[in-house]
Order: sequence, then C-alpha cells, then structure tokens
Amino acid sequence: MQTAIQLTLTSLQIGAVYILFSLGLTLIFGVMRIVNFAHGHLFAVSALAVAWAVPWLAGNGLPILPAYLLAAVGGIAIAMALGLLMYVTGFRFFQRDMVGSFILSIGLVLLLDGVLLKVFGGAVRPVPEIFPGNISIFGAAITNQRFALCIAAILITASLYWALTRTKLGKALRAVSIDHEAAMLQGVPYNRMALAGFMIASGLAALAGALIAPVTIVSPVIGADYLIKGFIAVIVGGLGSVPGAILGGLFVAGIETFGSFYFDPSSATVAIFLLVIAVLLVRPKGLLGHG
Repeated sequence: MQTAIQLTLTSLQIGAVYILFSLGLTLIFGVMRIVNFAHGHLFAVSALAVAWAVPWLAGNGLPILPAYLLAAVGGIAIAMALGLLMYVTGFRFFQRDMVGSFILSIGLVLLLDGVLLKVFGGAVRPVPEIFPGNISIFGAAITNQRFALCIAAILITASLYWALTRTKLGKALRAVSIDHEAAMLQGVPYNRMALAGFMIASGLAALAGALIAPVTIVSPVIGADYLIKGFIAVIVGGLGSVPGAILGGLFVAGIETFGSFYFDPSSATVAIFLLVIAVLLVRPKGLLGHG
C-alpha cells in the first residue's frame, strides 16, 4: 500500500510539470490552430536561466530562496520575451496554417538548439536545493521541493482554468477556439486573442521550466523530452481541450512512473505510445477533444 502511495505521489510530481507544459500546447492549438514545436525551447530557456543564475546569485551572498525567486522571475521574463519575438516575427503570419507553422517551428527548433548550446554549453547544470528536507504523506516520503512544485502547479492550473471560464479574456479565448469567425462577428479581436493565447502559453512553459529546474538536471536539450511527453498528453486528452491536457498529463505521468517501477523505463515508453494508439483508434479527437 505504501508503495502505491509513493508511486502515486511521484506520478503527481511528474504530472504537474507535464500539465503546465501541455496546457500551453493546447492553448496555442485551440486559439491559433497551429502546433509549435519550439515550445520546448521556451521551457528550456527558463530552466537554463534559473540554473545559471541561482548559483551565481547565491555565490554573491544572496540567500538561496531569494536567489531562486529572482532567477525564476528573470528566466520567465527572458522566455516570454523570446516567445513574443517568435510570435511577432513568425507565427503571426501563419495563424491557422498547419503546414506553414510546422515548417517555421522546425526551423526555430534547429536555430534555438544551436543558440542554446552556444550560450550555455553542453554541460548539465544542477540547481542548489531550495527547500531542504522531506515531508511524509500517508507514510510516503516526498521532498519539500517536489511538494512545493506540486502546490505551485495546482495553483497555476486552477488559476488558468478560472481565468478561462470566468474572465472576459478567457471567454474570448474560448470563443475563438470554438469558432473564430463567429467570434470575430461578435466583435472579438482575433489577432489580439491570438497574441494573448500565445503569450499565456509561453508563460506556462516558462513557469514549468523555472519550477522543474531545482528538481532535475538542466541542459540545453531538456525541452525535447518534455515536448514529446507534452504532445502525447494533449493528443490523449484532446487537442484544444484544457481538461483534456490535464487528464492527458496525469495519464502519461502515471504510466511512466508505474511502468518504470514494475517493468523498466523502455517498457513504460512503449506503453505510453500504445496508449496513444489505443486512444486514437477509439477516440480520434482524444478523450475530451471536440470539433
């Protein structure tokens, strides 16, 4: 029983990051009907900035928690600035153009791979422990850092869901994702909504990167693995569906955790892809997809 609780907690820790990552992907697809393969680089930029800045700030006498918070703010700001640059110079010209946006995002992936390797080098960068110690939940241990990550992810996800369902901006984004032409006829400024959706998605990727940095080894290629898992999550849950992205992220994390423990990581990866195949055969638009 304790093993099951421990694995469940581990799944929630991993799923918290997958959810934040996949929410950005599904938001971009829902509003702009494009797939951004460079989304993982926004995640990587934020994580790399945190991994570089925290040791430097701490080495200059700043306490570790303020150093992390300051580095996280800086990393998120840099990642969002990069997201804005990507939108203004590229994606705004390929809205609702799957082929054009695909080619553009692949080009950005190749460009940013080279830039990140040039700027940060290929070495991994650990982040000093921010919240030392462990806590016990139903007899299972979890580090304070991972617990803080889960709480932050829950709060961010809940805030996003509330904003999408209760605020004027959120309702406009949902209207555009359902039928952008009808929304425009009702006075919804589509271009503004596309920019808002892209920037919110960039912010989610940046937040996920800043949150994951203290609990993993950061490298310039960290975004690639999360990009694959994030796409799997939104495909399983349904492209354009926020609840689907949450459900898909938890599914992927659960299979990865339990499969790796009872079998091996390779078997868990195979099981994840089998899940995608099974879901698409039964529900081609995903579990909660629509349209």
